[in-house]
Parts: sequence; structure tokens; C-alpha cells
Amino acid sequence: RSMERVRAVGGLRIAAPAFGAHTPGSPRIDLLAAADRYRTLLELGAEIGVVPMVEVWGFSANLSRLGEGLLVASESGHPDASLLADVYHLYKGGSPVESLRPVRGGAIGIFHVNDYPDLPRETIGDADRVYPGDGIAPLPQILRLLHEIGYRGALSLELFREDLWREDPLRVARTGREKLEAQIARALG
Repeated sequence: RSMERVRAVGGLRIAAPAFGAHTPGSPRIDLLAAADRYRTLLELGAEIGVVPMVEVWGFSANLSRLGEGLLVASESGHPDASLLADVYHLYKGGSPVESLRPVRGGAIGIFHVNDYPDLPRETIGDADRVYPGDGIAPLPQILRLLHEIGYRGALSLELFREDLWREDPLRVARTGREKLEAQIARALG
């Protein structure tokens, strides 16, 4: 149903996180079984016209690291398999920035960009994300690596800050774009 709703509004991709097996204390799932389920999801998505992307959630008990997401995508054996990765979630899950290096750019469906303050991985939360360049994330390094591996897809600003939700959405979007473009220029300039 979610894929049908996405398609109805013209969307082509949807996040496929480890929802339901993500809370602390959740049992570890068999990632090879998850790859089989992901393949089934991709086949269903092909019928609908929407590509599900394995979403890496740093706070998850499962699929919290980029390598785990890569394993699920790769082992699905499906040509449309892809990842949805995120600056914050790489940090939260403990994936080193260099974990992006072996990824083929086309294997990333969307990359969420944000920044984070100097808080421990164990306590940082979604609402702590800040505009690109306003925190301590190694954004230039991440953006350079994405370019080096051939990623040419969307960079999607993702912030979960209630203070920003109360502001003018167009102003927030413009501010986010300006700050992201400054980081891109710094990385690739």
C-alpha cells in the first residue's frame, strides 16, 4: 500500500528500513533472510513502479551499519537493489566514512544529508540533526567520497527538528540548499 501511495503522487523510490526489528533489544535478524525478503519487496515494487531502498538506521538493532545494508542489497541478487544512506545514520551506527569507498555510486538510491553536533553516538538522536555545515560531521570527506564512487543521485536534506517545522518551509528549504551547496563547493571546489 505504501508503494502504491508513493506511485500515486509520482514517486519512484521508497525507504525500506528494518521497521519492526529496530528497537533496542530487538533480536538480531538473519541478514540473508532479510535479503530474500528484500528481493520479494523489489519484485513487488517492479510491478508497481517504485523501487524500495534498504535504509540504514544507525539506531536500529538491525541494519544499523552501512555494511549490513550492503549485505542485504547485494545478497538480494536483484538488479534494482539499492541503499538509502544518511550522514547522521553513518555516525549513529558507527560506520566509518570510509565504508562508502567500496560502494558503487549507482547502488545508492538517495543520500540524506544533514549534520550533527558534538554528542556521543550512544545518546545522539534524530532531533539533534542540524543544517549541513552547522555541526561536526566530516561532510567534505563524505561528499568527496560520494563523488569518487560515482554517486550522482539526489542529496536529500533530512532534519527532524521541531523548531524548524514551525518555520516557513520555503525558508528552511532555501537555507538547507544554500548550506548544502556551500559544503559541496568546499568538498569539490
